[in-house]
Amino acid sequence: MSKIKAGIIGLGHIGKFHARILSESPSAEFTAIYDRDHTAAKRIADQYGARVMDSMEEFAGAVDAATVATPTPTHFSIGKYLLGRGKHVLIEKPITEHTAQAKELVALAHEHNCILQVGHVERFNPVLGALEQHLSSPRFIESHRLSPYPNRSVEIGVVLDLMIHDLEIILHLVGSPVKSIDAVGMPVLSRGEDIANARLRFENGCVANVTVSRVNPEKVRTIRVFQQDAYIALDYQNQTGEIFRIKDGKSANETLEIEKGEPLKREIESFIRCCIDGVKPKVSGHEAAAALELAIEITNLIEAQTKTHKTGK
Repeated sequence: MSKIKAGIIGLGHIGKFHARILSESPSAEFTAIYDRDHTAAKRIADQYGARVMDSMEEFAGAVDAATVATPTPTHFSIGKYLLGRGKHVLIEKPITEHTAQAKELVALAHEHNCILQVGHVERFNPVLGALEQHLSSPRFIESHRLSPYPNRSVEIGVVLDLMIHDLEIILHLVGSPVKSIDAVGMPVLSRGEDIANARLRFENGCVANVTVSRVNPEKVRTIRVFQQDAYIALDYQNQTGEIFRIKDGKSANETLEIEKGEPLKREIESFIRCCIDGVKPKVSGHEAAAALELAIEITNLIEAQTKTHKTGK
């Protein structure tokens, strides 16, 4: 089986997980690391048998594909440089800060015939596959994504940090344009919002209620989908799920069979296979740009409300 030369830019919290998984991949040769913290980069490189590169140019010359796990404000410039050099790119979410930047990366990937995948890792959670097997026509969706304060990614608000995962999933599940949005949120420990709720109405009649917080005592990552013939409840974190139906005039529940697995490993392996086989990724730049556009619209609604509250106007 052919292998692809792959590397990592950014060795923060998530980048270290990327490094471990790439080093274990049967489809990739982990060749290069680039990070401004040269000491940390060398430590990871020595651990996994990769090389530390001194510049982006040197890095690009050593890889066919790269994962970008740097802070969000740097995604556009790094992604643009790598795609311009004809490199396949897996970039962490959100894809960029602005929708126009995301669309430019999508166009650049198309121009250079490169794979552009975005790290909406929950799409690779086994529970989502179980949900899709039983999905018909969702009428109401409720999701909760709560966590303790992360002390990272706080340069963006919780909508772009956490809710964007659920927005991308819900857009995928519903498959209909958003008709209207109601949103509330507020900062607690950060400059941007730390807790938020959005209620989305879709043109096909489906409604989604999405709640996120990064100031919660414990982690919660759940989604419930109500449709005409069933109610499906899933736990992303524990990778468990149940489906409730009416059977013989009575409510009956069934535990879903879910083959557990590490979502990030599945995501990275899928990216590598897309690069080798030249197939469209599950979450391409196009899907990520749509989720970003919706997340920005929600963020703007929350910011406008916060400003009104402060000024009393």
